[in-house]
Amino acid sequence: MVFERPNQPRRPQPPATAKSNVTKPKKIITVGVGKGSGGGHGGASGGGGGGNNQPPILSPWLNPDNEPQPHPEASFVEYLRWMRSPDHEYKDPTKVQILQMASEKANYSKRLEQLTKRTELIAQNSFKVQCPWRIRVGGHRGPESILLPAFDALGLPYIPSSTLRGVARTQAIREIMTQQQIAWKDAEKQVAPWFGSLEAKHPKDSSGKIVFLDAYPQADPNILAVDMANNIWKWDGNATQYSPNPNPFLSLEKPMFVIGLRLASGCEDTEILAKVKQWLIAGLQAGVGSQVNTGYGQLNPAGKVTPQSEFFRVEFILQGQLIHGQQKLRNVHKPFRTDKNGKLRPDTITHAEVRPVAFKSMLRYWFRSFALGILEPAQVQEWEGKIFGTITPHKEYGWLMVRVLEGRINQKEPQSKNDDFGEQEGILTLNYSPEIPQNQQDNLKKLTQNLTWLMFHLGGIGQGARRPCYSRQNRQYAPWWRGSTLIPDSQDSFWKLPKNPQEFQKLFRQRLEAFYQALQALGATFNYRQLKNFGTANSATWCEALDINAKIVVVHNRNIENKQYALHILHQHFHQLETKSYTDSKNLCGGVKKDYPFTNGKTKREVIPSPIWIADLDEYQVVTVFGANADPRKKYLETLTNSIQIFPL
Repeated sequence: MVFERPNQPRRPQPPATAKSNVTKPKKIITVGVGKGSGGGHGGASGGGGGGNNQPPILSPWLNPDNEPQPHPEASFVEYLRWMRSPDHEYKDPTKVQILQMASEKANYSKRLEQLTKRTELIAQNSFKVQCPWRIRVGGHRGPESILLPAFDALGLPYIPSSTLRGVARTQAIREIMTQQQIAWKDAEKQVAPWFGSLEAKHPKDSSGKIVFLDAYPQADPNILAVDMANNIWKWDGNATQYSPNPNPFLSLEKPMFVIGLRLASGCEDTEILAKVKQWLIAGLQAGVGSQVNTGYGQLNPAGKVTPQSEFFRVEFILQGQLIHGQQKLRNVHKPFRTDKNGKLRPDTITHAEVRPVAFKSMLRYWFRSFALGILEPAQVQEWEGKIFGTITPHKEYGWLMVRVLEGRINQKEPQSKNDDFGEQEGILTLNYSPEIPQNQQDNLKKLTQNLTWLMFHLGGIGQGARRPCYSRQNRQYAPWWRGSTLIPDSQDSFWKLPKNPQEFQKLFRQRLEAFYQALQALGATFNYRQLKNFGTANSATWCEALDINAKIVVVHNRNIENKQYALHILHQHFHQLETKSYTDSKNLCGGVKKDYPFTNGKTKREVIPSPIWIADLDEYQVVTVFGANADPRKKYLETLTNSIQIFPL
């Protein structure tokens, strides 16, 4: 199997059975209209642009001398055998095409039925666990650094027995450490009678008493799914940098695994089997595989869905442009369209999905924004890593686990002018990770509860998060709804809002002070009454930090032209500036075009997000402005009538 890219690939190699012809020019498959598929059906007409006069739509990674024609039950790795890595502008869209073809065409059902049945027959004790969202266990980097989950020798997804043993053993060690208040090494010695150890005092404890079987998912034709990671913000020294970097990969979506255990040869103590099963179940609920702190890898037995680590939950409704996962090709066999300039563009559609990683990323964003106003950048990076996890400058697991239960789409995003806005809902849960010191649990709970409240009342989640959901149905073109409104669907007094801005000002300050106090209790030293000045703030430069240059205000709501008051005033200012200068309008609302706002005429700005957030709370709106000390943002704030400042305190 080909998993790693050759060092310097020069041309696709013919199949082993074919006679090599080094003089033959390199070709690429055309994936066009009619029967063309790029998967072995031929076809040469251009897609996207349509008609025989259009240029062919290319899939540069596929070699026509050895077209992929795998059996439907074959591993997706069979598709990857034909992947190439030319330095080509269409390389990334073709990666999406390959992954989508593999996930949509593969069908492992028959083989998985045999494997799960075999597990149940061999095991003395078997049980099923369900993943409420996604999981990616083990694996490695495949062609073009695509992240691949663990696959067995035949290319079928599974959880290796060694992983299950590690989960159970780690859970056992942690429980003994907590119960007896002893160190990891001492607890390791105590679990030797169950799991074995080369350093065991007694020879009989050198080998484990339990056999863990490889765990396969139950048959499901859609179990292998394209996933997406997108690290939008990153640290660059002591500064934060906005740099979206979507990266597609494969994970398993909502699989049901069959877990099998049996006693090792010569062991007849069924109590040992029951105890190890108990540890394994607890460990699987905590999460297995990659990214368990961001919703991946949780495995729940039937009837047990609330792990002991959970300390907070709230049901939510999201209205507007929704949270998205992968960019999906509209037609996997016609991956490109021709734009007005004659260039090929990926013909993709957004794929809405309730993703726990979106909530964790937003909690992290608001934590960083508030912390940059009171701590030095190095301290912010340190505490951000402790709470949310990091891989730089060294790897930290993180104290907080964020999950979403029962995530679903109630209303798809509008496909026509008269459709309603999109809507998602679910249950957001916060959990302690196994890494948190026990004496810090209450402080973390207080900090993240108040941070979650702030997140819900400062903006949305997903696409359009900086604006509340609003109608554009008077327009002739999509999108007919924009923005994102995040609503806590709870009757708990913690979420009850006052009816007027004056009372909201008091409540907001209480929540923010509680957040600051919890951060101090965790160990950070600062005075939140003395805000810092993080970076430069002028008309064309600002930092997304709630420091001395930022402001948050609350204003009464009155709808104007189907828009909330604060949003209507913002759009008025934007359109006035847009007619004069793109740079000035970009300084108010961000933008995607390159501009040169600085006096040297050389320094350019790429895509920048809006420095203004607006959250709609029905009776009033909350407006957050970064770099509020300079026009045009300062002038916008002054235009909002009867606004009440809620930050700085």
